[in-house]
Amino acid sequence: MTLSWPSPAKLNLFLYITGKRPDGYHNLQTLFQFLDYGDTLTITPRDDTQLTILTPIDGVEDKDNLIIKAAKLLRDYCQQHNIPLQYHGADISVDKKLPMGGGLGGGSSNAATTLIALNYHWQAGLSDEILAELGVSLGADVPVFVKGHAAFAEGVGEILTPAEPKEQWYLVAHPGISIPTPTIFTDPELKRNSPIRSLGALLKAPFENDCEMIARKRFREVEYLLSWLLEYAPSRLTGTGACVFGEFDSQVAASEVLINAPEWVHGFVAQGVNISPLHLFRSRIPVLLHP
Repeated sequence: MTLSWPSPAKLNLFLYITGKRPDGYHNLQTLFQFLDYGDTLTITPRDDTQLTILTPIDGVEDKDNLIIKAAKLLRDYCQQHNIPLQYHGADISVDKKLPMGGGLGGGSSNAATTLIALNYHWQAGLSDEILAELGVSLGADVPVFVKGHAAFAEGVGEILTPAEPKEQWYLVAHPGISIPTPTIFTDPELKRNSPIRSLGALLKAPFENDCEMIARKRFREVEYLLSWLLEYAPSRLTGTGACVFGEFDSQVAASEVLINAPEWVHGFVAQGVNISPLHLFRSRIPVLLHP
């Protein structure tokens, strides 16, 4: 059976860096929410062990693609734990809408969708908790996509508490550049001492992103785009960038700003959702049974 699976974007509605760890990583407090917009993975299981990406990404070897890494991780786990699989391979194509290095979680979302989709197609029967534990080795953001609910994240992003932020409409704009995460986190001027606060306190305070100042200072494209968007709505960087987003009360209001934007502005309008489109899709497809 061939199915097309959603691989949604996420926004960091706020992001605070509360300290640097001895291992070089940073402790965070951030609020994740999904968007009803993203990539689509079309997957057909195979009887052999071949894992094929039918839509390669320029400059990314298949073996380095998080989709392939996720598939192999799942298959290896099942082999190590003697879990029988109905299939062992897959053909996978990606309708890629989310920019790389954009702060929208595209790669992590692709990995999470792969884990959940192949768990279904291969009939592995693993829980989302196990899939999330597997996913964290692929990236700190993968577990929130696997678990599929908006969440307050702490630690390096692996400690998740379900949250219910308001499902606003957003204009998400991309400055046409990619910002590698290490570029932000290794910057000596990055703020690393935000106070640790409860979720309740954070929800009452104005939302901010500690990475934003560095992104605006180091990348003039982000500065231009954010300065433009701030004229129309409360706006912030998502993740470590490069995308920025403005918050609106309606689809009409967000769309009107985008329609009338300067030619150099590229973006989309989407609604924030607290239940992932991936999980809504999974809940609607039939349960497969071994023959």
